[in-house]
Amino acid sequence: MTTVAARLGHTDVLEAEAAYIFREVAGEFEKPVLLFSGGKDSVVMLHLALKAFAPAPPPFALLHVDTGHNFPEVLAYRDRVVAEHGLTLHVASVQDYIDRGVLRERPDGTRNPLQTLPLLEAISGGGFDAVFGGGRRDEEKARAKERVFSLRDEFGTWDPRRQRPELWQLYNGRHLPGEHVRIFPLSNWTELDVWQYIAREGIELPSIYFAHEREVFLRSGMWLAPGDWGGPRDGEPVEKRRVRYRTVGDMSCTGAVLSEASAVDEVIVEITASRLTERGATRADDRLSEAAMEDRKREGYF
Repeated sequence: MTTVAARLGHTDVLEAEAAYIFREVAGEFEKPVLLFSGGKDSVVMLHLALKAFAPAPPPFALLHVDTGHNFPEVLAYRDRVVAEHGLTLHVASVQDYIDRGVLRERPDGTRNPLQTLPLLEAISGGGFDAVFGGGRRDEEKARAKERVFSLRDEFGTWDPRRQRPELWQLYNGRHLPGEHVRIFPLSNWTELDVWQYIAREGIELPSIYFAHEREVFLRSGMWLAPGDWGGPRDGEPVEKRRVRYRTVGDMSCTGAVLSEASAVDEVIVEITASRLTERGATRADDRLSEAAMEDRKREGYF
């Protein structure tokens, strides 16, 4: 007998799995929230949620931790999408924590590691018991270890030893008061899967995902954008290059790649030929140590 999965294409199976996860969470948890930065993975995640609950709106709000050093194009896209769909967006500001003296700027200027405390306080303050994130297992080895339903303790920290089996897509969302669960609907997707889905669904993205002229400077083999975060340093000349971004985060640690890919199909060709993951190629924060991502996840990071 032909199974349903056998009749569906690869992308259809991934979409169906994500829709199932969204609906399971909506039925099992009291107050979920979806992390939405305007980056491609969160955009795809929101698109999937809109389809999963159509014609009703998704039964949860959105949350973004704004470092204060985000790309303006991405923030403008984020606000436009939220308004277009009539969604509720909660914003936790790293700058606010710095202004109040709760957090201090790092010597290297990057604020990505500073997102953890605002994120955890936004989760606890909002009473959110499930948090959708766009992490994928192909991105980085710490994320490859994590389950679709990832339990976080009362301090928001992650302990790999407390992970639960997920046989036959049976997800266990049980948690104690004060704990919450991170949910990753795109866990089994790859970067190529994401872009092929974007192509199939005609999903609009922020313009910086496509080739454009931008002032950049080279640091440790990565093309970074000048900005208020402190770059460039002496001896780092600014050049105008044709670049695009594979992943979007804090400007201080997100590198661009030299590219002529100005359309989705051209990006897909480029990704197919790449031998580096998007985070390995363009995220300076993951290069701080061999276990940089896992250390941050243990502290409560995405």
